[in-house]
Amino acid sequence: MAVNFPNILIAGTPCTGKSTLSKEVAKRTGMEWIDISDLAIKEKLIQSFDEEFQCPVIDERKVVKFLKPLVSCGGKIIDYHGCSFFPRRKWFAAVFVPRTETSVLYDRLESRGYKGRKLNDNMECEIFQVLLEEAHETFDPQIVYEIHNNTEKDIDKNVNFIISILNNLRETPTEED
Repeated sequence: MAVNFPNILIAGTPCTGKSTLSKEVAKRTGMEWIDISDLAIKEKLIQSFDEEFQCPVIDERKVVKFLKPLVSCGGKIIDYHGCSFFPRRKWFAAVFVPRTETSVLYDRLESRGYKGRKLNDNMECEIFQVLLEEAHETFDPQIVYEIHNNTEKDIDKNVNFIISILNNLRETPTEED
């Protein structure tokens, strides 16, 4: 079923709901959800470990090389906070950037154990729309969708929106067809 869908990217600040949206879209469409952070650890695509932020740093070139054959058949939901290292064309038919109000985001980050500079940097990233701008600079802005993801109700609305975009894209022939 998923091969009928194009690939999409869901990118944004941690705790804005990328994984929740990805998981639900995958469940409702049969698409394959690929969490880049998990994939990089599982497949040993890690460049180093950032002691200050207590997280692995992915090897972007190795990740792209590993993903290339996987995305070639379509039907993938790629989930990662950044997007500038992905190929600019052909991989994604749509890019979704969930955004969250700062008061909601702060609580989510704090409940996940973020503190100090890691908490502050992620808050600033969202406040200054860093990842939304990165998506607009990396991809054709016409395929980038900003979605607001603050509540449980928003999740359902956003999943339905993403699926409606996917259905429209599935019905539209591409240049390669």
